[in-house]
This record gives sequence, C-alpha cells and structure tokens, in this order.
Amino acid sequence: MAGRTGRKVLLIVTVVIAAVIFAASVLPGIFGGAGGGRIGVVEVEGTIADLKDVMADIVRFKEDEGIRGVVVRINSPGGAVGPTQEAASELRKLKAVKKVYVSMGSVCASGGYYIAAVGEKLYANPSTITGSIGVIMQQTVVEELMKKIGVQSNTIKAGAMKDVGSPFRKMTDGERQYLQDIVNNIHEQFIKDVAAGRKMPVDKVRSLSDGRIYTGLQAKEAGLIDGIGTFYDVVDDMKKAVGIKGKPELVYGKRPFAPLRWLFSSMLRQMLAREQTEPFQYKYTP
Repeated sequence: MAGRTGRKVLLIVTVVIAAVIFAASVLPGIFGGAGGGRIGVVEVEGTIADLKDVMADIVRFKEDEGIRGVVVRINSPGGAVGPTQEAASELRKLKAVKKVYVSMGSVCASGGYYIAAVGEKLYANPSTITGSIGVIMQQTVVEELMKKIGVQSNTIKAGAMKDVGSPFRKMTDGERQYLQDIVNNIHEQFIKDVAAGRKMPVDKVRSLSDGRIYTGLQAKEAGLIDGIGTFYDVVDDMKKAVGIKGKPELVYGKRPFAPLRWLFSSMLRQMLAREQTEPFQYKYTP
C-alpha cells in the first residue's frame, strides 16, 4: 500500500515538474515573457563556410510569433559566396515580417557585411573593421617547382575549360579573362545587393566597393552603417522600435551540441581559410 502511495506521489511530482518546465519554455512566448517581449539573436561567427544553423535560427524566429524583432550579431571576415547569399536571402524573408537590426563585432567585412546590409539598421563600434566589398579568387602555381623535382602532371579532360585554375600550369590569357568575368559578375551582384539593402544609388556603392576596409566611424560617414553602438545599444533601440516595456528577453539560437559536427565544421572552416589552390573558390573576404 505504501509502495503504491509513493509511486502516486512520485507521478504527481513528475507531472508538476513537467508542467513548470513547459510553462517556463512556452508561456513567455505567448504572454511576452519577462519585460513584455522577446528579441531573437542570430549569431554569425568566424569564417563563413556553412550557415545552415544560422538559417535555421532565422526561419525559427520568423515563424515564432513571440519573437518581436531580431538582432543579428556578426563577427566575421566573410568567406564562401554561396552560404553567404543563402543566409542573406533568408534574412530578407525575415525582414519582410519583422524588424531586423545588425550589431557588428570586431570584424564585419566582405561576406559579413553582405549579410549585414540586409538589416534595417546597422550598428558598429568605432573601430569595427567593415566594408571590404569585393570578391577574390587566388591560385598557387607549382609548375616550375614540379619541373625542378622531376614530377609531371597528366590531365585528361573533356571541355576546354575543365581544368581552368589548375595549380599545375599557368593560366592562358583566355582563361584569366574567363575567370575575371566570373569574379566581376559576382562583384556586381554584391554591389547591387548592398545598394538595395542600404537604399543607396548603385554608383555610390560601386565607388565604395574596391575591396577596401573601413572603420566603424568611416563606414558611418560613408553611409554603410546607421550608427555607432554596442550590442546592448542595438537591443535597446530594437526594444523601443517594437514597443517592448521593461527588459526584453533575449532568445539565442539553441541547438544540441554535436561533437562530430563541431569537429567537422571546424576543420571545414580551417580548410576554407587556408586553401588557395582549388579552382572556383570565390570568396567574400578581405
């Protein structure tokens, strides 16, 4: 009898604990949480190689009606073009339904700035390194070295441009122009997307887009950002813009820690940052 009573008590306690956990995690989203509202925080950190997690956070905040606005915190020198454009595209969808402000950390350059330019308002610290609106492709040629050590490379290909950018031989003039045209095309996309995001004339953005970097103060003067301020200054401005009374609850992207995924992601970022010989690695980097 005592055993049954103990199990009932344990069951009741378990149900109560579950209810408390449910209320703590769900009810703030319904009733506005501490301070009357929640602000989502999307973090873009390090060299850009894969932003699937960032995009997942953006989509989650877009669909969560309890999130009143989103602050994108960027501390990145840029990286691969494709993931950068994907994240920017998802951020535009979010911006269509909620306010999106950007807080720049120590570096928000090239691909980092590409993403930032989507925001409604951009803030940086006085010495934040930003800008670097440009595209780069680099190649290391080892042809002469291979001749010295007696190593020969044989290539069998179908398609005249299939081995363009190979490290085993110098480029022809035609190949260089071919790759230059691609880099120019991607650069033009960058310029037009920044112009659209900043609501600036394309020619004005083009004049600022020779790859040079700017401090936060210089970027403010050039019109590339809206203000100088810390992350919490941006949160305060967002709070006022969305009408939150009191202290807002900051909701960060949360996902379970996966050691293998973290290890693979770290290795991939290092490879992207170091590797310069692979053809068609177009990057938004300083």
